[in-house]
Amino acid sequence: MTYLRSKRLLGSALAAATALAAALALGPLTPAEAAAPRPRETARHTSANGPWADRPHGFASLAGSTTGGAGGKVVTVRTQAELAEYAAADEPYIIRVAAAIEVAPFGSDIVVASDKTIVGVGTSGEIVHGELHLNPGTHNVIIRNLTIRDSYVEGDRDGKTQDFDAIQMDSVHHVWIDHNRFTHMGDGLLDVRKASEYLTVSYNRFDTHNKAFGIGWTEDVKTRITIDHNWFHGTKQRNPSADNCAYAHLYNNYLSGQVDDDDPVWTYGNWARGRTKMVIENSYYDGVQHPYQADDTAELVQRGSVLKNTTGRHDTRGTAFDPHDFYPYRADPAAAVPALVKKAAGPQRSLGTRTVLRVPADYPTVQAAVDAVPDGNDGAVTLALAPGTYREQVRVPAGKPYLTFLGTGDDRGDTVIVYDTPNEYGGSSGSATVLLAAHDTTARHLTFVNDFDEAAHDLDSEQALAVKTTGDRIVFEDTAFKGNQDTLMTDSPKLDTVSRVYVHDAYIEGDVDFLYGRATTVVEDSVIKALSRGSDTNNGYITAPSTWRGNPYGFLITDSRIESDAPAGTFHLGRPWHPGGEPDAVGQVLIRDTALPAAIKASPWTDMGGFSWRDARFGEYHNRGPGAAVTADRPQLSTADAARHEVADYLRGTDGWAPHRR
Repeated sequence: MTYLRSKRLLGSALAAATALAAALALGPLTPAEAAAPRPRETARHTSANGPWADRPHGFASLAGSTTGGAGGKVVTVRTQAELAEYAAADEPYIIRVAAAIEVAPFGSDIVVASDKTIVGVGTSGEIVHGELHLNPGTHNVIIRNLTIRDSYVEGDRDGKTQDFDAIQMDSVHHVWIDHNRFTHMGDGLLDVRKASEYLTVSYNRFDTHNKAFGIGWTEDVKTRITIDHNWFHGTKQRNPSADNCAYAHLYNNYLSGQVDDDDPVWTYGNWARGRTKMVIENSYYDGVQHPYQADDTAELVQRGSVLKNTTGRHDTRGTAFDPHDFYPYRADPAAAVPALVKKAAGPQRSLGTRTVLRVPADYPTVQAAVDAVPDGNDGAVTLALAPGTYREQVRVPAGKPYLTFLGTGDDRGDTVIVYDTPNEYGGSSGSATVLLAAHDTTARHLTFVNDFDEAAHDLDSEQALAVKTTGDRIVFEDTAFKGNQDTLMTDSPKLDTVSRVYVHDAYIEGDVDFLYGRATTVVEDSVIKALSRGSDTNNGYITAPSTWRGNPYGFLITDSRIESDAPAGTFHLGRPWHPGGEPDAVGQVLIRDTALPAAIKASPWTDMGGFSWRDARFGEYHNRGPGAAVTADRPQLSTADAARHEVADYLRGTDGWAPHRR
């Protein structure tokens, strides 16, 4: 993929520009462009195999894996009717439960169909007096970070009268049950029945109950299940009971506070029943009767567990199987299990608050992932973009805030969103490769490009934007913007509306007005490349602000470096843009503590459209380098004024926004 330098020159320089136009391959940034590299973002929710991983491990990760509602739309539910509608739908959904949903009638089922993720938002997601039910044939389901509680019927301790489980599944496959709390229900807390396969049950709390977790109810020996890092506390039996499991791998579970009612048989920990093959590793049993036991027909291997005040059966027999033959894992030391599980099991405040949409693994294009986010979105959504080139235009409407675009390559140049539309076709909004109209939008670790070939076209409006923003509280970090004229436009919905943009650790290149608009914009710790158009007199303009007269803060470029391949004394720092001749668009630019190249003119500010630069609010402070000479045409801020034009002053607004302090 290539994109060409600008052919738009003043007067006779046009011919020279055409002759000098050359293709520039878009690849990893040069050392000058990249400046000091930043480590890429790694968050717990994207870790491959830990308490906060967002994809399953163990058996649920095999045979195609378990992705839940990935690829479907994201919805937030707060009522039983909403949950029931989306959970039972034919199409995939990522369902965020953001309230305690009381189910009626008492003990009723909510049917969960295939291709669903149901996740509690922080610790707010609860199912009260109801059951999640997976019918035969259901597959590819993730249930995370919920509390399911309180369908116990007084006097029915065995639950045989009502059979009100927390989750029941029959003949299903590929299910991940993770970080939930199950408590005080009617029959079983979790029933995995009738030859269900490829399941992982991890980091859950089972408490205040009789029969916690049963597996089986079938003559078939097919079930493959991983059970790890769960806390069984205040339960009596089935912790779990595993009947006719082909492979049951239990590791790093914590059993404590076992119900003590002097029952010599039906108070127990783990039980391998029928023809089950069970492996137990590095678990912790504290005060448990019959911590692990096996039928004569079963095989049970135990290694590495801690046994504290245990009594009764401690059965081992046979060789069972080696879990490493099926999937990679690393068991934590048994002595660390109580502290780890107490902290990490059950619903977590950090889970469900950020939804991760993978492109292209789950969504074929970046826009498809944006389209999956609901209008009125109120939850953080990360679009995790795999390394590659995405040739498309991306539009984020105002009703879809709280999005983060995250490139997942080793370098920001590994992940590129690119298109080639000029201003001639739709104005600035139609031209932009990426248009961000929503507030609280972030982009990290990727590159935006408009590679419109100016040399190959002769249009009236050849400006070609890589990015346009109109939303407030926009952050670009470790990003690159590549184009020629009008590369990056930071704007607002209307003249007297203030939007704020923070650009940090970026590379921005262009030739004419390639940093422009009326948003309050801070560019910090970045590299700005002023591209030569082949002229010996005027190669372009870095900024073109249209700041509202009532807004004291327009563009701040600070602690950065401006570079150029243009001849000495041929580039302007900026000019005032008055869109449509608007007199109240009085541009403001401050460039401070920044290295300037020899390409910068001695008189670097110039007029535009009949408006004098001297009526704008242009200034410099403590710049350096060969282009930083102080002349009569270069207003310099005083130390007192500079103290009122720091990064915080530009970004603070009325809400105290401070992305630079993260």
